[in-house]
Amino acid sequence: MEIKDINAVYFVGAGGIGMSAIARYFIHRGLVVAGYDKTPSDLTRQLEKEGMQIHYEECVDAIPEACRQPASCLVIYTPAIPAEHQELQYFRTHGFEIQKRAQVLGTLTREHKGLCVAGTHGKTTTSTMCAHIMHQSHLDCNAFLGGISKNYGTNYILSSSDYVVIEADEFDRSFHWLRPWMTVITATDPDHLDIYGTKEAYLESFRHYTELIQPGGALIIHRDLEMKEHLQEGVRRYDYALHEGDFHAENIRIEDGEISFDFISPIECVKGIELGQPVPINIENGVAAMAMAQLAGCTADELREGMRTFGGVDRRFDFKVKNDKIVFLSDYAHHPMEIYQSAKSIRELYRNRQITAIFQPHLYTRTRDFYKEFAEALSQLDEVILTEIYPAREQPIEGVTSKLIYDNLRPGVKKQIIRKDDVLDFVKGRDFDVLIVLGAGDLDNQVPQIAKILECR
Repeated sequence: MEIKDINAVYFVGAGGIGMSAIARYFIHRGLVVAGYDKTPSDLTRQLEKEGMQIHYEECVDAIPEACRQPASCLVIYTPAIPAEHQELQYFRTHGFEIQKRAQVLGTLTREHKGLCVAGTHGKTTTSTMCAHIMHQSHLDCNAFLGGISKNYGTNYILSSSDYVVIEADEFDRSFHWLRPWMTVITATDPDHLDIYGTKEAYLESFRHYTELIQPGGALIIHRDLEMKEHLQEGVRRYDYALHEGDFHAENIRIEDGEISFDFISPIECVKGIELGQPVPINIENGVAAMAMAQLAGCTADELREGMRTFGGVDRRFDFKVKNDKIVFLSDYAHHPMEIYQSAKSIRELYRNRQITAIFQPHLYTRTRDFYKEFAEALSQLDEVILTEIYPAREQPIEGVTSKLIYDNLRPGVKKQIIRKDDVLDFVKGRDFDVLIVLGAGDLDNQVPQIAKILECR
């Protein structure tokens, strides 16, 4: 089924950040857009305001009539939905075209020039940066992002441009549906071992992804990765890193909460780059984003302006309170290397201050596989408060709890395990210098209340 042939789209699992971007694409095209999600959220409520019909009980009868025509309705589902889901079963037994979100994005990379960003961590910020640079340039772009851009208040950009920026997700090998014109690969630290089984299988998945880059396009790969790419003839290869590579940064200046540097490039070096979101890790993310935007045709002035005006991404090093008494921020980091980078950045920004992290581990399997690495990353901070594991799609695993991380924190790190439901009382009863909430679970729902408590002091 071609996208041009459909007049209705139904989402089984409508409220995920990636699914919602696709939903917005079809809403903007004027199609009937409906779907199911397990629980209401700020995102689903916003989608309803934009015109999407959503219900929250697994019920075939709740599917709108326009979405009951196999010849004209495309069904999109998330891999997190169980195979026995009643609505999914209905569509399967009635001859509907059913695609994963990644398949739809793959179609878009065939219809547009896909600028994709893959990697274990850093891909949301890097893709959102690239989308912002492109959108405010003479080239413009469409974009499907894995986080809410603070510049646009959405995870989606629609334009008439021939370019589409896409966050390429390796979970469930989804990125194998894409056909990038260019792609950045930020990191390949093993993750999702419940899906891949071994580190070698994970790295092989990224190697296969590089085979999908279209001839005439380019790979921009972080210099220090363990994986080995396999490129089609006619695909250019570049590497990047913070201090070395085809693309890198020089003359880095971090002063009074501001960051600037020079962008070194084989195409054209650009001096005086200022970070609109002045976080140390964003220097390297910015190098990758500018490399892809520059290869696509953005000018030096457009790179400077895009980086200077980049406002960041919700839940990515997201400052909530910042005054003379306290700094409070939230970060989606949920993989050991993400937490390492987040902790390293916050330590660079606040060298002589006491830093406390409240971390909600995400997934039993990830905790089981990486508890020592989590402990090592968190041990860069002064105090670590752990909550129970957020299970997401998983059932508990015997013996796998937050205590595995707790027991492996370095001596000298203050530590405590508390219930998620007790976090607000904990914050009310304590003074903090710098506080960060870490994780991809539902603890972030309490961040606005935490900010309010801290602002009232």
